[in-house]
Amino acid sequence: MKFKDSKTFQNLARSYASECQARTRYEFIEYGARYNGYKNIADIIDEIVYQEFNHARMFYTFIQDGEDKQIDNIEFEAGFPFREKWDLQENLKLASEDELNESEIYEEFAQTANEEGYEEIAQLFLDVKEVEEYHRQIFLELYEQMKNGTLYKKDEEVTWICNDCGYMATGTEPWDECPLCKAKRGSIKLILNAKMINNKYCN
Repeated sequence: MKFKDSKTFQNLARSYASECQARTRYEFIEYGARYNGYKNIADIIDEIVYQEFNHARMFYTFIQDGEDKQIDNIEFEAGFPFREKWDLQENLKLASEDELNESEIYEEFAQTANEEGYEEIAQLFLDVKEVEEYHRQIFLELYEQMKNGTLYKKDEEVTWICNDCGYMATGTEPWDECPLCKAKRGSIKLILNAKMINNKYCN
């Protein structure tokens, strides 16, 4: 069986399209966060956006590494979410659900790739699945902290850091305006508990 006739080839195309759409949906959320004064949330999502771009790049690379170097069209059937609107908190929740769906699909795609003998592509799907699970944790935690009012209020003292100038202070709540650079509260580095399962993706 030629690579272009395999389910794995189709799954790579679906995954590329999925990552491109996820990247754009998250750019909408990033825009909404920045518009509403949450520069800190926007910066976190901007990192995720870039990671989704690189997922798409890797899927595209494996498609291009097939027998046909010039591919005019790949037809496939797939459904994609169109649920996010202009509510930042709700969008964070929806993004976490989208990431969960993607990680489950990539697990299935990895199994198919293994069955068809494409072990390197199977590992790619598993690696991306792991990162998507990390993204899910981040989106979910941001949603829960916004919902519960704990973005800027903790039960125990923590160190708050201004992302704009590096000013630090310890307490259960941060400043409204940075004493050093006068940046608003939305520039404070957020404290998240989300962790990667596998350290090979950590800086």
